[in-house]
Amino acid sequence: MHGLMMDMPLAISELIRHADRHHGDTEIVSRRVEGDGLHRYDYRAAHRRARRLAKALARLGLAMHDRVGTLAWNGYRHFELYYAVAGSGAVIHTINPRLFEDQIVYIANHAEDRILCFDLTFLPLVEKLASRLETVKRFVLMTDRAHMPAKTSIPGLLCYEELVEAEDDRFEWPQFDERTAACLCYTSGTTGNPKGVLYSHRSTILHAYGAALPDVLNLSARDVVLPVVPMFHVNAWGLPYSAAACGTKLVFPGQHLDGRSLYELFEAERVTMSAGVPTVWLGLLQFMDANRLKFSTLKRVVIGGSACPPAMMRKFADEYGVEVLHAWGMTEMSPLGCVNTLKGKHLALDRESQFAIRIKQGRPPFGVDWRIVDEEGRELPADGRTFGHLQVRGPWVMRGYFKGEGGDPLRDGWFPTGDVGTLDGDGYLQITDRSKDVIKSGGEWISSIDLENIAIAHPAIAEAAVIGVRHPKWDERPIVVAVKKPGAEVTREELLAFYQGKVAKWWVPDDVVFVEELPHTATGKLSKLTLRQRFSDYRLPGT
Repeated sequence: MHGLMMDMPLAISELIRHADRHHGDTEIVSRRVEGDGLHRYDYRAAHRRARRLAKALARLGLAMHDRVGTLAWNGYRHFELYYAVAGSGAVIHTINPRLFEDQIVYIANHAEDRILCFDLTFLPLVEKLASRLETVKRFVLMTDRAHMPAKTSIPGLLCYEELVEAEDDRFEWPQFDERTAACLCYTSGTTGNPKGVLYSHRSTILHAYGAALPDVLNLSARDVVLPVVPMFHVNAWGLPYSAAACGTKLVFPGQHLDGRSLYELFEAERVTMSAGVPTVWLGLLQFMDANRLKFSTLKRVVIGGSACPPAMMRKFADEYGVEVLHAWGMTEMSPLGCVNTLKGKHLALDRESQFAIRIKQGRPPFGVDWRIVDEEGRELPADGRTFGHLQVRGPWVMRGYFKGEGGDPLRDGWFPTGDVGTLDGDGYLQITDRSKDVIKSGGEWISSIDLENIAIAHPAIAEAAVIGVRHPKWDERPIVVAVKKPGAEVTREELLAFYQGKVAKWWVPDDVVFVEELPHTATGKLSKLTLRQRFSDYRLPGT
């Protein structure tokens, strides 16, 4: 016997329809890519333009399941594309413009993008790559007529605003199965070529619900959210969808992610919540320190992509009164895996005991299940001490890569994340390493993340990475590769002495190398692969 309830498919178009009907006058503010101030409109106008855009794309020949690639910053036009493309039954494919050119060409061709929409910033890049994009039939520059180039090598280049203005908004979103593909993101967290993760309407809606929960991002119609995380990085962690579901005011920073630009936008638009990777917050905090500034309205920041250094978490809380929500996830998980919020029983704990919980990655919302296993796939105890390989499953977790690349990734129905960590009895995850980054010294694991957090806590260190290098006796030993704060001084011996009493003696790194800057990936994470290659022939002192 089935329940007697309406069978309405979970569709992305319903999010923007809901935002229009019930939060129509809530603002969406964007820094213009063209550089001429801010653009303002509301959810009602965004919905109207998304419908007009959907008609324009159909007139260009876009069909069900076709892919539309984007090379664009966080802004209102990119937001409209999110809804116009997926709402039409096609697939929005966000491309990371920070990738190497050959990688951009590879994933656009692998995705078989039919239309490419791109911001003015990327005109030179697209002019360079257009002839190599084998399946793209239409190129759309996301600007108005006044900013279109006088001449270009891109064949038949179209103007976004002219396409939208040529249509009316008399358009009804089509209905289709909720398991229909909606969004395509490629992950570089794999070996070999990037692999595509294909989200459905169902998985995207469930993820939007899960992310908005009080113990996750706690979004509401009273919030003002500025996604620092790019819309080309796992759909800005789902914020453009969750915000529409909750009627949350959105503020888009465009390409301006420096400390001054972010701070000015936070203050001018009274932002209450933001989300991004640690490297962006590092630049913002340095700017605020240098100018002795405070936040007026910012209440919480979500920090993910890579582990948030405890020193950064303390600085936000102690000096600026901002709560840090530590988060973890993956492209293969849409990306939400967990966010760190305390339970009721933790509220009576002293501040340091609470902090010891908060520095973990967090606990999963309903919709994510996980476990840790040993090398043979046997489940390990959730005792907060035992290290294991993290596996996940859930309705917004990938079951296979686009076009079957890499074969079947699942193990007994679980997705292996490639992370190593512990789980405690309350469900809190603490990532200790990526399996490929873990340092094994004398057969024992050393957490590079723990060692990095200690280095960054030193008052003279701005950023640090810990990698393993070859050792004739112990197989591997850790070294610290560190960047000093401007004007600060610290010696190798002083930094190594800083570890004393904080970790076991055999965990203390064997050496320190100071550098001007550390390498980062296209998504802002530390590139330990690059560091390991750079230090592949490194000889430790005394060996």
